[in-house]
Amino acid sequence: MSELIRPSTILPAIRTPISIQTEDGLKLVGEVSTPLSGDRSNAILCLHPRPTHGGMMDSHIFKKAANRLPAMADITVIRFNTRGTESPQGKSEGEFGNGLTEKLDVSAAINYAFDQLQVQNLWIVGWSFGTDLALQYATDKRIRGLILLSPPLLTTTSEHLKLWNEDGRPIVALVPEHDEFLNPAAAIDRFKDLTSLQLISVDGAKHLWVGEPFVHRVLSEIVAVVNPIKLPLATEF
Repeated sequence: MSELIRPSTILPAIRTPISIQTEDGLKLVGEVSTPLSGDRSNAILCLHPRPTHGGMMDSHIFKKAANRLPAMADITVIRFNTRGTESPQGKSEGEFGNGLTEKLDVSAAINYAFDQLQVQNLWIVGWSFGTDLALQYATDKRIRGLILLSPPLLTTTSEHLKLWNEDGRPIVALVPEHDEFLNPAAAIDRFKDLTSLQLISVDGAKHLWVGEPFVHRVLSEIVAVVNPIKLPLATEF
């Protein structure tokens, strides 16, 4: 008998703790969740919300992605805590760098994904603070593109956006209707220098995507980009 997928549902996957070494000598705590087949052809690297406001690798959207997407969509999910960030998985070394020294964290995590995990198609999924990190630092040419959840554009400049526009790789932004930082109408104006952006307005949603219908929507949009043949995502298992 099938059961509804609930917030606490954990589907089968190979879950392995990882330690990522940064260029300035810090060890970052992380985890990779791989399909039982061991296939890492399609993968996402998650950049979490701002740690000074509770963001971490176990923030609920990323935790649920790791719990579900390996089994439901054959997607490997790579999560880690940026410097100084603590979660139930552990605490990364160093101190919060206000989005500056985290450049080294992003670079180290991308290199780890390709060099150690041997992923083939890697997409960066940033959420809130993590979207600024993605737009500013996830420029490695091996990356397929970016998926942005609730982008506030607090530190990303028009110059960053113009560089991505010239780059041409796909960028998808999911903007909640009721986001207090950047709602869809404001996002259209703020992203005007990134004409190639696919902006998806999500009716009824808020910045933190609370509620199972919004979790399902976010995960479905990620799968639509990374491995669309696995749509629609099931709501039961």
